[in-house]
Amino acid sequence: MNQSDFARLHGVSRKTVTMWKSRGWLVISGDDIDVNASNALLEKYRKTINRPTSEKAASPAKKAAAPTSSQAVKTEEDDGASPESIAMNFILQNGAELSLDEARRIKENYLALLTKLEFQQKDGQLIEMTVAEEVLFNAFRQQRDAWLNWPSRVAPLMAADLDVPADRMTEVLIEHVHKHISVLGEPEFKPTED
Repeated sequence: MNQSDFARLHGVSRKTVTMWKSRGWLVISGDDIDVNASNALLEKYRKTINRPTSEKAASPAKKAAAPTSSQAVKTEEDDGASPESIAMNFILQNGAELSLDEARRIKENYLALLTKLEFQQKDGQLIEMTVAEEVLFNAFRQQRDAWLNWPSRVAPLMAADLDVPADRMTEVLIEHVHKHISVLGEPEFKPTED
């Protein structure tokens, strides 16, 4: 097949075919192009391939969708949350049947979301979970300490107002405050039913 026919076959210009030839992506036998060998090289090096409708070769996406046994074992062993393992699990579960345009669209959407998250984090709209946990832990510890110290400060004053023994009032208040704090420390789990 000559260069003009090969260009028509792939829906590109003759200039593009000449560029592929200069890059070594075409297999030339005599004056003609070896179509099957050239298509194999184009599949290897080119980002998008316009396939002729009569060709029934498996696409690279379908080949990538069938994982090798070593890949399957690796994903089962690696339950980490690394982006690589998440991507591999996604491909194994959903297949890699996406066209290049669909894959690019998905990639760009995820990159936009990541950029948005980075902006929100740098802008102070988002904080790390460990920082939030530490702040909340310290705040609730201060509240607990304040409640534990409250009976010994207030009991003598209340006892004087009610004309009861101060030590007994302190014991009663401490008992009730401890019960209250223990109830707050062990919340009941009530799952919401949809």
